[in-house]
Amino acid sequence: MSWWRHKLEVLVNDRWLVFVCAMWIQSVAGVGYLFGGSMSPAIKTSLGYNQKQIALLGVAKNLGDAIGFVSGGLSEVSPSWVVLLVGATQNLVGYGVVWLVVTGQLPILPLWMLFVAIFVGTNGETYYNTASLVSCIRNFPESRGPVVGILKGFSGLSGAILTQVYLMFSPTHDSSVILMVALGPPLVVLALLFIVRPVERSYRTNSRPDDLRFLAIYGFCVVLAVYLLGILVVQSLVDITQTMITTSGAILVIFMVLPVLVPFSSVFSSGSNATLVKPEEGTSNVDENEVKTLIERNDVSPEKRKAPCIGEDFTLLQALRQVDFWLIFMSLVLGVGSGITVIDNLGQICYSLGYNNTKVFVSLISISNFLGRVAGGYFSELIIRKLSLPRTLAMSGVQGIMSLGLIYYAIDWPGKIYIVTIVIGMGYGAHWAIAPASVSDIFGLKSFGSLYNFQITALPIGSFVFSGVIASNIYDYYAKKQAGFTTETESLVCMGSVCYSVTCGLMSVVCLMAMVFSLSVVYRTRKFYLRLHRVSKT
Repeated sequence: MSWWRHKLEVLVNDRWLVFVCAMWIQSVAGVGYLFGGSMSPAIKTSLGYNQKQIALLGVAKNLGDAIGFVSGGLSEVSPSWVVLLVGATQNLVGYGVVWLVVTGQLPILPLWMLFVAIFVGTNGETYYNTASLVSCIRNFPESRGPVVGILKGFSGLSGAILTQVYLMFSPTHDSSVILMVALGPPLVVLALLFIVRPVERSYRTNSRPDDLRFLAIYGFCVVLAVYLLGILVVQSLVDITQTMITTSGAILVIFMVLPVLVPFSSVFSSGSNATLVKPEEGTSNVDENEVKTLIERNDVSPEKRKAPCIGEDFTLLQALRQVDFWLIFMSLVLGVGSGITVIDNLGQICYSLGYNNTKVFVSLISISNFLGRVAGGYFSELIIRKLSLPRTLAMSGVQGIMSLGLIYYAIDWPGKIYIVTIVIGMGYGAHWAIAPASVSDIFGLKSFGSLYNFQITALPIGSFVFSGVIASNIYDYYAKKQAGFTTETESLVCMGSVCYSVTCGLMSVVCLMAMVFSLSVVYRTRKFYLRLHRVSKT
């Protein structure tokens, strides 16, 4: 009996169990991904809204997804369970109100009140993201790239996962998806509320290195991506029965549970030498030791410095005064801005080229986004460990590849829609693995929640400038030109590759500018990463 109690205690405090549970939370965290394709049609039909009103509610969703300053600040002063609980409450209340209004159980609210409800509900996912990332990065300070990449990958894939689970229950009313969004993620979060946290005691054993466990998780990610892509493509091309939908959804749920075998196998198959080791007894945060050694080698006394050195813990205000922070931020604005321009306009791009079934390309870019996040974390970690080079070198490489993909479309070469879908999907996703990990490398872990949530504001900025202003105006210009400049812009449709070839050409240049910012960070931090690599070897 004591053996089982000991093993269970080890399992509960195992950082790999925390990681897998964080993956599950991230798998339901992206509630905003369901708004455009699933929730907005139900809201529009039930409440009689026009497209401008629905677009305004879409802005509320985007703002809720991007503004995470409160969750970041809360993560610095509260335990992870508090952060998760606040997020679950916002998720439930926000989308619960929307569901009650849409189903007629509450009177129709003014548009601004529904705007607030959607903002509050979607903003709950910033708490899920912050708690998961902060907990796991602190538990795996030596593997930040893989951890961030995998967690952000599941966040990006959550829309597809939630959709498949929703379809399993054969919903009879479109509003049911809003109820699922209101109840599903909070229930998952509440079930894992006290597990996802930075663990004070970590299970350690030499019988199975961490690299093998990450390899198992990566293998699972690839299988899941291939399986989901197959489901989405089949569903978009042929009509399938409810039995097939339920079966495929059940298989997906089984796939999602499988990663728990990693912590279970590491704990229950490790033999009698398994122990719980407190950080101060030998598993202390690797970065604290590395930074301390770097300071000693530079003969700099912490008492004599007014500001932290690179690699130490910065507050958000201290980081805002650093050139490197703004270089990463601007690189992110330009890089993800280019990517989201293609993603936001993918349906219109397909229609302009004569493709009527856009679901295949939407599925393809979703899976590419997931794989880009996972691969971006993996390869950025390899660059540090094997080449002793800064992590942002990986981001510059990604931006260079994105530039080539966009040029391929602009030149109007064969198969351009497939090339731009895969390249931009993976490139956009890779940014969300590399940039947060780079910020944690350079500015420390203590205020990572606030730093991360500031960085994600790059998305709405890039989306507004490049998609909302540049791409839309170019499209309208060519649409009016094809119509002879005689009708209203709102009723016009542009056909042909010219509709987005100029935009892709411009975005290619923007990606090159982003690459310059990333390479600037590489140059400025190269000595730090070199010393960091040497310290980790000793």
